[in-house]
Amino acid sequence: MNLILPLLLSQTFFLTLAAPQSNPPNNAHEILGTWEGESQCAVPDSPCHDEHVIYEIAADKDSSSGLKMDGYKLVNGERQFMGTLRCEYEAAKKNLACTSRGKNNDDWEYTLSGPTLQGTLTINAGKTLYRKITVKRNPTP
Repeated sequence: MNLILPLLLSQTFFLTLAAPQSNPPNNAHEILGTWEGESQCAVPDSPCHDEHVIYEIAADKDSSSGLKMDGYKLVNGERQFMGTLRCEYEAAKKNLACTSRGKNNDDWEYTLSGPTLQGTLTINAGKTLYRKITVKRNPTP
């Protein structure tokens, strides 16, 4: 009996530490995690540059129904933070939609297929295809 109590206390402590900070929306678990791949420019002669990217998708603690995506690009092997997008995930269609209502009305649309997210960035209210993105889920450590 003396050995059981410390074991139960240590398991309870570990489970408390491992609990997520916020709950993801229903059916969003399959999209959560770290994704890595390529973001290719679709507009020739633009300020756009092809990039190796990393996306971290998590529940948005500031929204009960949404997700957030933190975007990074790799430059000389180091992560550079590009920004955070607010997203909605429609599990039935396996569609992740993220919108930034900046000056260009950026719309990011992704489709989940197994371990791959493929997407596009359109600007100017959907009139201009600006990027094509393909990222794969990073295995959990």
